[in-house]
Amino acid sequence: MAAAAAAAAEDEEKRPLLLHLRRPNAGGKDDDSGCGGWRACLLILGTELSDCLAFAGIARNLVSYLTGVVGESNVAAARDVSAWTGTCFLTPLVGAFIADSYLGRRTTILLFLSIYTMGMITLTVSASFATSHLDTSSDGVLRATVFLGLYLVALGVGGIKPCASPLGADQFDDDAAPAARASFFNWYYFCINVGSLLAATVLVWVQERAGWWLGFGIPAAVMAVALAAFLFCSSLCGLRASHTPPGSPLTRLCQVVVAAVRNRGVELPGDSSLLHQLPDGDHRIIEHTDQFAFLDKAAVVASSPAVAVVSPWMLCTVTQVEELKMVLRLSAVWPTVVFFFAATAQMSSTFVEQGKAMDTRVGQLDVPPATLSTFEVVSILLCVPAYDAVLMPLARRVTGDRRGLSQLQRLGVGLALSALAMAYSALLEASRRRRAATSIVWQAPSYMALGAAEVFTSVGLLEFFYDQAPDTMKSLCTAVSLVAVAAGSYLNSAIVAVVAWATAPEKGGGGWIPDDLNQGRLDCFFWLMFGLSCVNLLAFVFTSTRYSYKVAN
Repeated sequence: MAAAAAAAAEDEEKRPLLLHLRRPNAGGKDDDSGCGGWRACLLILGTELSDCLAFAGIARNLVSYLTGVVGESNVAAARDVSAWTGTCFLTPLVGAFIADSYLGRRTTILLFLSIYTMGMITLTVSASFATSHLDTSSDGVLRATVFLGLYLVALGVGGIKPCASPLGADQFDDDAAPAARASFFNWYYFCINVGSLLAATVLVWVQERAGWWLGFGIPAAVMAVALAAFLFCSSLCGLRASHTPPGSPLTRLCQVVVAAVRNRGVELPGDSSLLHQLPDGDHRIIEHTDQFAFLDKAAVVASSPAVAVVSPWMLCTVTQVEELKMVLRLSAVWPTVVFFFAATAQMSSTFVEQGKAMDTRVGQLDVPPATLSTFEVVSILLCVPAYDAVLMPLARRVTGDRRGLSQLQRLGVGLALSALAMAYSALLEASRRRRAATSIVWQAPSYMALGAAEVFTSVGLLEFFYDQAPDTMKSLCTAVSLVAVAAGSYLNSAIVAVVAWATAPEKGGGGWIPDDLNQGRLDCFFWLMFGLSCVNLLAFVFTSTRYSYKVAN
């Protein structure tokens, strides 16, 4: 009887979200305990969809709002948009620290959802000011209202992004849900792109045609509904709260470093069980590993004083030491992912420039090059269900891993696909230079390949940094994984600047990427990105084959 129940539970755990939706009464915890499971995750997915709809609804057309309504110059608008976007990538570190140190993920999301909603309402009010034809003396009030709303939104983003995906993953048991958890991360990324697509099509059209007050008012209303749903439906959905934060995780890490340095002259015992550890039965116990052995000196118990009265800056537990080791292991993987986002950054830069130099006519339509990015979103929206319902079960049969592919294998597949996309773009550019009338449609495979790569790497990155992070730092590590997107954009800018400087003499100042691409060698730039992507992939393979996965009791 017990064996049959265990087998049934395992079968439900492997079931992807699409089949769970067909069987709403399936899923173990959703039925019996009313705690956690897919029912609770649907509330989180809805919150993230609302967040992305509102954020993308601002970001996609903010330059037009600042120049056309607020009256800024192109330079000032570009500067302000970059500053706001950069802030949105940095505030997750703040929200994650608050969640992991003090409030927990559920309370943090609720607090920052409120701030986010106030920001959207403030932006809607600013648009109402603009449509009221106020005199120029009110320009200062308008600007103040706009930027107050923008930075309230940026702060709200900082509390939702690093907490939503970990809170969703928290809804599944640690020992019985790797496949369900992987499925959740797939659908989490799916919701991100659905929100982005709706913003790029519906909301931008509303802003341009029906007015900014409605273009901001719709996402403001959506955020208000999300806030109300999260506040009043959490208990109905059985939403689990994260564990009570034990204090600042950064302080805990610093204590290990200081204690290890202080005890640098102490000899490590031959038996790791002699190191200072948490009491048996503590849910946060982490098994000892041999890597970074120097840090183990922080857990060596002195013979004279009682352990209970020793300062944590002189003696740490093995679990505390292993938390720092986990962070160091994640830090070794993080740089290879940064370059992946440098490659995907081509979709908003060199791919658009390449498209402008191609034949943009498709039948009777003149296709704006930037709209080709829709193929990336479509690729993601197609690949996520396919991965969840088809590829994951097939891979599970081959690898024996309940996730199908291991987290690092999934990251590696995405890195390889991004390299292939760079190679295809190089071949396409070489063909375009030979044939000036090359259709822009030939760019679609580049966008779709990078979209598929994101399903593997971007989704895998969220899952990997959640699963391999210390229990006390899951939100903070998720925030660090999100910062990789911004770091990739900065890295891409640096690479382009170096290439322009290094190749300028070759074309009398134009280099590989001049204003007239027919006079440049954009194909060489893409081959350079392909080569760097391959080197990055090799570095990832070297790092991943030496990676030790977290083992917990």
